[in-house]
Amino acid sequence: MSNEAQARDTAGSALTVETNGVNPVPDSERRGSPRGLFAVWFAWNISILGISYGIFVFTLGLDVWQTILAGTIGYIISASLVGVLAVGGPRTGLPTLVQTRFAFGLRGNVVPAFFAYLSNMGWKVTIITLASTTGANLFSTLWPSVFGNGSGKPATFIVVIWFVVVLAVTMAVAVLGHEFIMKIEVWISWVTGIMTIAFLGFVLPEVKWDQLGQTPAGGPLVFIGGVIMAMTMVGIGFLNYGGDFARYLPRKTPAKSVIGWTTLGLSLPVVALLIVGALLVGSDPKLGAAAASDPIGALTALLPMWFFIPFSIVIVISLISAAITGVYSSGLALMAVGFPLRRSMTTAINALIIAAGAFYLLFISDSFLATFQSFLSLIAVMMGTMGGIQLVDFIRQRRLNWDTRLALPAGYGGRTVRWTALASLALGTIVGLGTVTSADPNFAHVTGFLLTPEARAGVIGSSNIGVIIALVLGAASYALLTFGFKIDPKPDFSKIDPSITK
Repeated sequence: MSNEAQARDTAGSALTVETNGVNPVPDSERRGSPRGLFAVWFAWNISILGISYGIFVFTLGLDVWQTILAGTIGYIISASLVGVLAVGGPRTGLPTLVQTRFAFGLRGNVVPAFFAYLSNMGWKVTIITLASTTGANLFSTLWPSVFGNGSGKPATFIVVIWFVVVLAVTMAVAVLGHEFIMKIEVWISWVTGIMTIAFLGFVLPEVKWDQLGQTPAGGPLVFIGGVIMAMTMVGIGFLNYGGDFARYLPRKTPAKSVIGWTTLGLSLPVVALLIVGALLVGSDPKLGAAAASDPIGALTALLPMWFFIPFSIVIVISLISAAITGVYSSGLALMAVGFPLRRSMTTAINALIIAAGAFYLLFISDSFLATFQSFLSLIAVMMGTMGGIQLVDFIRQRRLNWDTRLALPAGYGGRTVRWTALASLALGTIVGLGTVTSADPNFAHVTGFLLTPEARAGVIGSSNIGVIIALVLGAASYALLTFGFKIDPKPDFSKIDPSITK
């Protein structure tokens, strides 16, 4: 039985393992409405960590109201870019990192797909680590004599138990696939949304409103830096996932609906939490500093115990939700790199890799996390470049009527390598690395080499502007080569019998 036939047999059952992988989703299996995209993006981003994002923007040198405005603008702009890329899902039925073969070619696409896969997996290691420690901290707080280690921290065995539970739930749901994920994310978005609103009821009274105007306003350059930092913290990191959850929508789904619901679901929770973070740090710098270093610990300390218990569980659920969607996309990413396995198998493999990484962070290393996260932040430069190129290539893909044969090997519709895209990717990535900075000494020597010492120490160096420069430069270079100089190798159908129609 073919992959598509198997998929048709199992369509409609959310508890059946999804069989579609990097193939286009057949029209017969298309379902749902773009409204469903809201829940998956909302549940992915409704996290207490969003409060610390507002604090980060504030620390650039903005006042409270500038922070709220700059962060909101940055979030909406970057979320809308994810929404635009999501349109490719219903038009082709392909995951985003397979659709990028249209621009880079079948083999050329391995480069950006591999780094996207690495970035996805890395952040999921961090999220699962955080979910495990949050659950363990809850138990050690409630029953310190049983689950504590005597120094105020959870005992190792309870961390292991939570680690196993978190990983098992994440893996099980991710393996089941798209339909089940879309169903449970609706419930997760409701639960986390309601509990977050209740949480704000406890936190907002801590805001000292009369203190909010004491921080001086930042200049225009600082404000732009705040917009850019907000873009890089949220939306830009999702550019390589955009179409993964929209590919089952009917082919003719209106683009404005896909863009609108994706943008709203992604930006609404982070904007709300950014506002809270800005108000907290603007009224109490000490609380803001504590929340920046340990957002969960600092902010849950404001809660009464009766609410701390269910809210800690909701925090774990929200982190697992983000892990589920990420692990699902990483399974597709591994297939896009070229692994000839079913999606369920690649997802299971990724879960094991994530388990090994999270285990290392939890139980072996006490100094690796900062270096690891710095490395993942640098990968965002290439991801931004890839996203810019893909956005421009949508013009070409639309002109070619979203022909999914462009993702196939040379001779069957695609190309092996499209050097225009790879050259643009290299240019954007190199310049982007030269205009970002890293606090980690292991990576400092490969970043910021295009900045003066003053720029590295100022707003330009601290706002991640290099990610946006990479995106714009990669997109502009690719547009110039493709549409300006008209260097556009046509689809190669030389191995297809001309008597066979599409």
